Amino acid sequence: MRMTALAMVTACLAVPAAGQDVAARWNDYPTAARADYVFACMATNGQGRDVLEKCACSIDVIASILSYERYVEAETVLSLRQIPGERASVFRASAMANELVADLRRAQAEAEIVCF
Repeated sequence: MRMTALAMVTACLAVPAAGQDVAARWNDYPTAARADYVFACMATNGQGRDVLEKCACSIDVIASILSYERYVEAETVLSLRQIPGERASVFRASAMANELVADLRRAQAEAEIVCF
């Protein structure tokens, strides 16, 4: 059975990652990383105050689902997939890379449901 968006976020916050309490897990994304995400989100969705709030909500939801380390790994894979040719083929075909990207996409989808 599929969890609702709010239940999923609550579940993620209620079960801290190994070695982290809830506050540390919630705040493990550096401010610059959150700002970069919000700027990119606003560039895509518009520049109004309402979009700012939705984009800020979005990165908060993503941060509640993925550790910052996992987020960076997924973003790196996505960047490396943009490189043409055989050099980047390992990032397009690897099961680990696909799993990282799938986790990020699921977190983004959840954020879309909750925030937009």
